[in-house]
Amino acid sequence: MTTTVEYIRYRIAPGDQQEFEAAYARAAESLAASPECIDYELAHGEEEAERYVLRIRWTSVTDHMEGFRKGEQFPAFFSAIRPYVGNIEEMKHYRVTDVVGPGKAVSRS
Repeated sequence: MTTTVEYIRYRIAPGDQQEFEAAYARAAESLAASPECIDYELAHGEEEAERYVLRIRWTSVTDHMEGFRKGEQFPAFFSAIRPYVGNIEEMKHYRVTDVVGPGKAVSRS
């Protein structure tokens, strides 16, 4: 199955980061309930602490744009993250290639 990965890059001021993460925890409920969403992950920058990257794997770009965005889960998702839309630096879809594989390290999560 070919999947689409959406990356959304944010710049969030230190004083807003706790609420930003709480907003995405609320928004994640909509992603988890969406049949178009495979999985998602919000990462916080280590070298540049004001940066965040949200990775969402969708079944396809069409499913994301026509299914999720026009579906019943989107209003609650958007309501949760609306205050941070102006902080988006990039929001793009990428096609997953065949270059993928495990590393040697054992996951510590």
